[in-house]
Amino acid sequence: RDAFANIMQMFDAAVQKVAELDEPEELNPIRARILREAAELEAQGLSVETARRQAGFRVFGAKPGAYGAGLQGLIDSRDWQGDADLARAYLNWGGYAYGQQVYGEAQRERFAQRLGELQAVVQNQDNREHDLLDSDDYYQFQGGMTAAVRHLSGVQPAILFGDHSDPLAPRIRTLAEEVSRVMRARVTNPKWIDGVKRHGYKGAFEMAATVDYLFAYDATTGVVRDDQYASLTDAYLNDPATCEFLRQHNPDALLEIGERLLEAIQRGLWAEPGDYREQIEEHLLAAEQHLEESS
Repeated sequence: RDAFANIMQMFDAAVQKVAELDEPEELNPIRARILREAAELEAQGLSVETARRQAGFRVFGAKPGAYGAGLQGLIDSRDWQGDADLARAYLNWGGYAYGQQVYGEAQRERFAQRLGELQAVVQNQDNREHDLLDSDDYYQFQGGMTAAVRHLSGVQPAILFGDHSDPLAPRIRTLAEEVSRVMRARVTNPKWIDGVKRHGYKGAFEMAATVDYLFAYDATTGVVRDDQYASLTDAYLNDPATCEFLRQHNPDALLEIGERLLEAIQRGLWAEPGDYREQIEEHLLAAEQHLEESS
């Protein structure tokens, strides 16, 4: 919206151009859908021009001047119960239409209608400088859209990740495959863990943030497996050296990691934790005692 407004308008122009082609429905589903929806809006009392304009909205985003998808506050505060809460936040934040003749017009109902008809949610990434578990933006936008689609349609959409870091050899993976790749390559990789330990407090913070983002992706998409939660617990909490690093350099991060893993169990995201629940509770108790002794 801010950096590539011309691309946003170009996309809208393409949609409207296709919609104006005089072609049958089987060849031009965009035109058929827009004409059908415009007729429905006219029947509801909108003018011909307004109905056509709203039926053609295909680009949505946050309100002008606002950023994000509205989920971070819910995840951080733990003030949510299920898809309805997550979807409501995503719709409220992202329901503003953009295009050639419109800039941030509130269109929550049209946005909800588009989402309810989606069959796939795709997130593209065009570099290797970071991955989907070291920024909250990924789970907010892809996860938020997935939760909204699931809530509005009643069906879990296909969730895909487009790796365009090499433009000559793009790869499409399922989100579950990409999460597995990142878990092995970075999150539980001893080399990465040893690397962040060199950064002391900030390194511990990055570990805690990674756990937050993994949890949030699972809360919104349901793609994280029990064994992945277990491997994370083994790498961060059950490994004596790493747990001691967290305790010494950032006990708050240690506490946050334990609380987030326990929340995954309590919410049923980590369905069968076995003995891990007791282990996590023991780590939490030790972390709380350490903080009390340090204060």
